[in-house]
Parts: sequence; C-alpha cells; structure tokens
Amino acid sequence: MKAASPFLPHLRARSAISALCLAAVTLGFAGCANFAGIHSDKQISTPDQYQTQRSLPSEGGQWPGTDWAQRFGDPQLVSLIDEALAGNPDLAMAAARLKAAQAQTEGAAAALLPSVNFSGDIYREKFTENTIYPPGYGGTWFTQGDLTASLSWELDLWGKNRSARAQATSAERAEEAEDQEVRLALSTAVARAYNQLAQQYALHDVLERIGKQRQNLGKLTADRVRAGLDTQVEQKQADSNSADVQTQLAQLEGQILLTRHQLGVLLGKGPDRGLEIARPKLAQLPTPALPDNLPLALLGRRPDIVSARWGVESQLQGVDVAKARFYPDVNLNAAFGFSTFGLGKLIDPSSQNIQAGPVISLPIFDGGRLRANLKGQYAAYESAVANYDSTLNKALGDIADRMSSIRSADKQMVSQRVAQDAAQRAYDLAIDRYKAGLTPQLTVLTAESSLLVQEQARVNIDFARRDQQIGLIKALGGGFDAQAAGLVVGQERPAKTGDDTGNAQTH
Repeated sequence: MKAASPFLPHLRARSAISALCLAAVTLGFAGCANFAGIHSDKQISTPDQYQTQRSLPSEGGQWPGTDWAQRFGDPQLVSLIDEALAGNPDLAMAAARLKAAQAQTEGAAAALLPSVNFSGDIYREKFTENTIYPPGYGGTWFTQGDLTASLSWELDLWGKNRSARAQATSAERAEEAEDQEVRLALSTAVARAYNQLAQQYALHDVLERIGKQRQNLGKLTADRVRAGLDTQVEQKQADSNSADVQTQLAQLEGQILLTRHQLGVLLGKGPDRGLEIARPKLAQLPTPALPDNLPLALLGRRPDIVSARWGVESQLQGVDVAKARFYPDVNLNAAFGFSTFGLGKLIDPSSQNIQAGPVISLPIFDGGRLRANLKGQYAAYESAVANYDSTLNKALGDIADRMSSIRSADKQMVSQRVAQDAAQRAYDLAIDRYKAGLTPQLTVLTAESSLLVQEQARVNIDFARRDQQIGLIKALGGGFDAQAAGLVVGQERPAKTGDDTGNAQTH
C-alpha cells in the first residue's frame, strides 16, 4: 500500500482556509447589492373586516352539495351538466392550464437535485502552425476523443430554489381551484340556460292560451256582427289581436331556438345538439336558509376565493425568491472523463481527466436590476392581495344579492297570485257581459290584456326566482370543499384517489 503523502494534511488545511477566506470575501461583498428599504405591509383581509351581520345572518341552513342539480327534479338537467363537464372546450383549456402548472412545479423541484450529464465527442482537427502548438502538432491533423461525465449541484444555501418550488406549487394549487371554478361556472351556466328554456316554453303556453281566447272572441264578434250587434270595426280589431298573438308566438319560438343553440354550445357539441333537448320540467325549490358562520366558512367553500388565496401565497413565495437572488450562488461541480489524441488509449487510465470544486457567483453591481425585480415582485404580491380582497368582497355581496332577490320574489309571488286571480275573474265577467251584449268589446280586450300581463308576470317571477337560486348555489360554492380537495393553505394534502387531478364534482 502506498504511504500517504506528508504534505496532504497541510494541503487540506490550506484548502479549508482558502474556502473560509473566499466565503468571508463573498459575504463582505454581499452588501454591494441589497434590498434595504424594499418591503410591503399589505395583508389579506379577514372576514370580520366586512359588515355582513344584517345581510348574511346565521340561519342554520346547509351548504349546497355536489348533487345540487338533482334537487330541481329533472334528470335531463343532471345528464346535460355531466355532458358539458365531459366535452366543453373551456373546461379542456382549464385542464391544460392545470397540467402546465403541474409541469412548472416538477421543473422547480428538479432544481433542488443534482444534475448529472454525459457527453462524448470524436472529431478530426487540424492544429494551426502559428499559435501555441509545438512542431509536430501545428499543421497536422489529429483525431481527438473525449468522454465526460459531469455533476453539478446548487447548494441553495439561501432557499432560492426551495422558495421557487413553493411558488410553483402554490401556483399549481391556484390552478386546481380555478379548474373547479370553471367547472362550477359551466354547470350553473347550463342550469341557467335550461331554466331560461323552461321560462320560454311557459310563456309560449301563456300566449297559446291567449291566442285561443282571441280566436274565440273573434268568432263571437263575427256572430255579433251578423246579428247587427257589432260592426266591422270590432271584427277587424279582433282579427288584429289574433294576428298579434301569432307574431309574439313566432318571436318566442325564435328565442327558444336560440336558447337551444346556446345549450348545445355549452355542451361542447355544437348548436344542433340543443335541438335534441326535451322540454324542461323543473321544480321550484323552497326558500333557502343561509349557513351559520357564513363569512368565515365561505373562505373554503368558493373555488375562486381559494384560487385567489393561493395566488397570494404564490406571489409571497416569489418575494422570497427575489430576495434570495441578492445572495451568492454556490454550486458544486465535478467532472470525470477521458481525453486523447487518437482513439487507441481513449479509456486508458493515463487519459483520465478529473475536475472538482465549488463555483461561487455573487451579484456586486447590476445597475439596480435585482432591486427592480424585487419591487416588481412586491407589486405582484400586493396585486394578488387586492385581487383576493376584491374576490371575497364581491362573493359576500353576491350571496346577499341572491338572497334578497329570492325573498323579494317570494313576496312578489304572493301579491301576484292575488292580482292574477282578480284579472282572471275580470276577464271571465267581461266575456259573459260581452256575450249578453252588456259591455263593449273594448272592455273584454282590456281585461284580456291585464290577464296576459299577470300570467306572464307569474312565469317571469318563477323563472327569476329559480335563476337566483341557481346563482345562490354558485355563490355558495356549489358543493366545493377546499379541505376535502386538499386546497387549504398550509394543509397537508391527502393522498389522491381516482381522478389524479383532484377534481371534485360541482353539480
């Protein structure tokens, strides 16, 4: 066994001293580029900062479940939402954005690991005679071979790469929540368009009934004209009113066709798909009660709020990345390989080429680039905070508006029933008196117009109330639960089962 060199301990000591000196010089220069004076005091708002006690009182209600569409009692609506979630291009785009975010996370995580590469070169080269090459080499062709395995590892002493990975992970979580928001928006858009189709069919029924009444009135008027009790003026008025109903029916049939096209597009199948949809048969839901502790619990129930919260977290991690760039980068590099002129001794021990050592880079003067970058990152963070606050504020207002509209519709329905019953009695009485010759046709037409207005009002109130209930379901998150989806900031993510995207149903 060969004896150890007596100079080896001295060489090791000198190397350690040199490394310490280099580190001291590096840290000494660190003051040349710094982020002194750059900071932000912005913090996200908390629910107790918003005034909601009167608008959003605790009522012991339940959060909507993921099966909310089934409550409307129309299986076709449920199947249409499922079809939309399977084929809508907007949802496919959201899924693609999520995959891109996942790839960014994987790339950021890779920066924490060593990088190992292998290269091999074989090439012919003629050396010049007029530089460093001695006689016998200059002006001569040689075959050179190189085989090299290299390793590089950034030590990440200041946490730059760890923060970058955390930033990418937060951005990925934001995209997951945004994917759920797109699913929820699509589901409720289908439900609202389907409800609109139901309204248009109901209005069509009203106009058909009025049309039959006007046809009957026209026949009665014709009999009265033949009996000399009415003139051609009344006859033409009756004919005009019948034709007017037909015009309104044609207009409404065009609206029904447009809504069907809209549904077909929402399903991702094109407008013709909407032509195959059967007439809706939607139930009217009871007046909902708001869940308890609404403002606080809402933070984990609406995917747009959860996405905005992860956006804040991502930008906050970006601040840490920007700060870490002010400190020196320390990389460990090593290379082992063979290099020869000619290929005969390419893998001979005498052809070995070995390199190893640290590489340190330090920003000393960069013209303010790092400070500008940090300022920009703080601005992005403050923008994310403002977006979160705005999203939360609008969400609370959205719920309050939906509940107010539903309760207003409840009151309107009570008084409207009274008005419709009175209009029906007035019309029946006017017809009887007209048949008996006790009242002119104008009285009948006036009563009929009032009845038409009231019947249309009933349909519109029913539609508006159901539309607001669908909107309230969306405003309350449509069954989304951030905790169950592993999307609470700081929460340990549960193991994924089934769908590897972590998606939850939102209908």
